[in-house]
Parts: sequence; structure tokens; C-alpha cells
Amino acid sequence: MTRTLDSIPLARASVPILGHGLRFLADPLGFISSLYVNGDMARVRLGPLTVVVVGDPELTRAVLLDDRTFDRGGPLYDRSREFAGDGIGTCPHSRHRRQRRLCQPAFGPERVPGYADAMISAIDDVLRHWDDGRIVDISTEMSKLTIRVAVRTMFSTSLPEHLFQQLADDFAVLAGTMFRRMVLPPIINRLPLPGNRRYYRARGRLRAVAADLIEQRRADGRDHGDLLSALMAARDPDSTGHRIVLNDEELIDQVFTFLFAGAETTASTLAWALYLLTRSPDAARQVHEEVDSVLSQATAHYDDIPKLPVVNRVITETLRLYPAGWLLTRVVSTDTELNGITLPAGTTVAVSPHLIHRRADIYERAEQFVPDRWLDTVPDRMTYIPFGAGARRCIGDQFGLVEAVLALATITARWRLAPLTARPVSPGLEHLPAPTNLEMRAWRRRPTATAA
Repeated sequence: MTRTLDSIPLARASVPILGHGLRFLADPLGFISSLYVNGDMARVRLGPLTVVVVGDPELTRAVLLDDRTFDRGGPLYDRSREFAGDGIGTCPHSRHRRQRRLCQPAFGPERVPGYADAMISAIDDVLRHWDDGRIVDISTEMSKLTIRVAVRTMFSTSLPEHLFQQLADDFAVLAGTMFRRMVLPPIINRLPLPGNRRYYRARGRLRAVAADLIEQRRADGRDHGDLLSALMAARDPDSTGHRIVLNDEELIDQVFTFLFAGAETTASTLAWALYLLTRSPDAARQVHEEVDSVLSQATAHYDDIPKLPVVNRVITETLRLYPAGWLLTRVVSTDTELNGITLPAGTTVAVSPHLIHRRADIYERAEQFVPDRWLDTVPDRMTYIPFGAGARRCIGDQFGLVEAVLALATITARWRLAPLTARPVSPGLEHLPAPTNLEMRAWRRRPTATAA
């Protein structure tokens, strides 16, 4: 006998009108983690909206693999569509397959080495401004680095510095307001408040820049070897007429999607990885020994990646502890059953890689940073899902991993980072779980072995 939605345990401490909204805003990761005590599923109230949170790996995979029934939607994607439109990361199931076919060539293996060259150039641009003994705001610097990577791989040549800085500032405005806009009622987000006005101005400028660059590229007509050229050249064999290619509005949406997702997710991963290494001397020693023996002139290149297993394990473990896609929401498109419970069409369902990755019944020492857990183990696709799963798995996962490994290897080869305080940092959450107040002193290192 199936059960109704009301049979799912309600998370504790719900208050009238706001539900769990204040708890969620105050400590989102802690709140999500606390839901495990409710069993496989829990109900959460965010104002008038009820969200079913799934914490079981098998049920989570069932939700992620059936992207027709559990369509992409919910507060997170509703807010994302405000600036990314119906790009591949936010569009509904009905539009996704065509977009996936059109975007996939941009991430083909033949193009990745070229992107890696652009990544290395952007990494150098940021690190050359560090000074020996300087105090570095790691989260800010990693955002600066990954935005440069995103822009350079999307548009191949650097923008004028003033335009790049405007783009970076506008992205920061969008990222800084995303989580608040997700939780607050839509009517609040439409009020003419200073924060809302900054958000809409930033969104307008960014879309205008993207439109201008696409117009210039159409007039140019050459393949620049970048993401934008690949997207403009893509053809969908399963479509006809104007749908064979991406039109200008669709291209703008894809540019937004890849710039925003690529920059923010990798910046968060790198900041956490650098922080975690400062708290694990043994792991840091292994990384330094590896990069000193592998890298030429303290710079990681694409061909070095297979020769950096320790750095790769550090990134894998960082993504387990702090997956950038920490919460994924879906909307049920038709009445369905999950775990013996009837979910009516329109129900919002959330799955959390963060919750699954920290389950003590799945991972030994689940709350600890243990890169060597991956020494002889391949991540299980059911219990390790930092990029999601199924047809909606992140299309740029390999792109992001390449960038993260290149950046982490190069940074650790050139610099030793020391926190200014021994106190643990806490994750802030404007859009992604990134460390807050993470200032470190950077000391230039000298390799202890001759670079190969």
C-alpha cells in the first residue's frame, strides 16, 4: 500500500510562515546534514514550499536517472534561469537532449588540450602577482583565477582589462545573491531594493557583453579553438530547420551557463583543497614531493595529469567533502511513486551529494580529509556524485577536473601556504559552499628534487 506525502517525516523546528527557511539560511550544510536522522526521506518547508529531501543513495540515483519524471526545476534552477535562461544547466527535459547534442562537441577530447593551454596561461596571470610572504585571500584569488580560465577558454583571447574586471565584478554580484534569492519569496526578489537593483544591472551588462561578442564572432567566421567557436559550429543531426544550430539567444544562455558554472565550482574546489592541505601535513608532503618530481619549471601541463596521482586524489577527496553541486532540486512532472510514497505532479524533490558523501555507513572517517582512501579504490557512481548522474550529469566535469589538477599542482609547486590562524574555517554559502575568511601567507618554495 502506497503512502502519501504527509507520511514523510517533517524536519524538526519548523516555524509558522517561514518553515525551516531561517535555519536553512543560517547553516544550510548543517541543516541538510541533520536530515539524515529522518531516514531515507524528509520533508522541509521553505516558506509556503514543501521540499522532499532524499538522503538514500539508491533513491537519489533513481531521481537523477529518471530526468523525465524528475525534471530539472525548483528554487535553485528557477533563480538560475533568471540570468542563464534555458541553458543546458537549467533547461527542462523537453529541451535538454537537443542542447546536450549541440554542446557535447565543445567538450570533446580533441579540444581539451587546447583549453588546457588557455588554463595554464590564466593560472600564470594570477600567480605572477603573488609576492613572497604576502597574505593572500584564497577564495578571492581562486575566483579570480577561475574566472580568467572561464573567459579565456570561452573567448580564447583576453578581453580588455577594464571589460574583464567589469565582467568579474558582475559575476561576483550574481554569485553573491544567488542563495538568498533561492530561499526568499519571489516577491521579495522583485522589490526595488538596492541588492535587487545591483543584481539586475549586473545581469543586463553580462548578457549585453555576451551578445556583442557573439555578433563579432559571427562577422569574423573563424574557428578560434575556444568554447564559443565550438558552440557556434555545432550541428544537431536529429533536428531540422533553424533548430539544427544554436541561435543567438541560446548561445548567450550557454555562455552564461558555462562561465558561471565553470568559474564558481572550480574556485570553490580549489579553495577547499588548499585549505585541507594546510590541515593535513602528510598529504601536503606527498603533494609537494610529487609536483617537485614531475613538473618542469613548476608548471603543470596537460600531459602531466596522469603522472600526478596524489594531486588527483586530493581533488577527488575534496569533491567528496565539499561537492560544489551540494544540493540538486527536481520537480515531479507526473504523479509517481518513490520508496512506496506517492509524489503528486509538481512536488519539489531535492537530493544532496553533500549528505550522501558524509554518511558514516558509506565512508569510513566520513568527516575527515583522507585522500589515500582513493589509493586503490575507484569512486562508486552511486555513492560519489559530485557532478550528478544520468543524462543531466555535468557536461563539463572533465573540463573542471583538468583545470583543478593543473591549478592545484602549479600552485603547490610554486608556493607553500600557511593559514594565519589555527581555527577551522567555516563554509559560507552565497551560491556554493566556499570557505570564508580564508587568508593565508604565501611563501615561495624551492623544489626539493630536480624537476623531470
